[in-house]
Amino acid sequence: MVSDFNLNSEIRDNNVVIYTTGYINNLGGQKIIDEFNLHHQNGINNFILNLAESKVVNSIGISFLIEIIEKLNDSEGKLIFTNLDPSVDKTFTIMGLFHYAEKAENVDEAISKSK
Repeated sequence: MVSDFNLNSEIRDNNVVIYTTGYINNLGGQKIIDEFNLHHQNGINNFILNLAESKVVNSIGISFLIEIIEKLNDSEGKLIFTNLDPSVDKTFTIMGLFHYAEKAENVDEAISKSK
C-alpha cells in the first residue's frame, strides 16, 4: 500500500528545501504547489525537492512539478531534485525534466549547486 503524502520544509541558505513523504499524485502534487507558492510569492527563487521518502510519482504529480519548473524558469529560479529513487530518476529522465531542472545526490550538494 502506498503511504499518505506529507511534506515539511525549511529555508537553508536562501533555498526552500521541501521534504516529501509518500506518493506524489494529484493530492501530493497540489501540496507541493501550495508550499512552493507560499515561498515563491515571498521572493524565494531556489527550491530543493528532497524525494528520499517518495518512491512513486505518477503523471499527474509530474505535471505539478512541471508547473513549478515553468514558474521558476520565468523568474530565473532553480529547482533541484535530491535523493531520487532509481525508478523516479529514470522516469524524470524519460520525461525530460532534467533539461529544465537539476538533480543532486543530497541536500548539501543541491545547496552548493544553487549558488
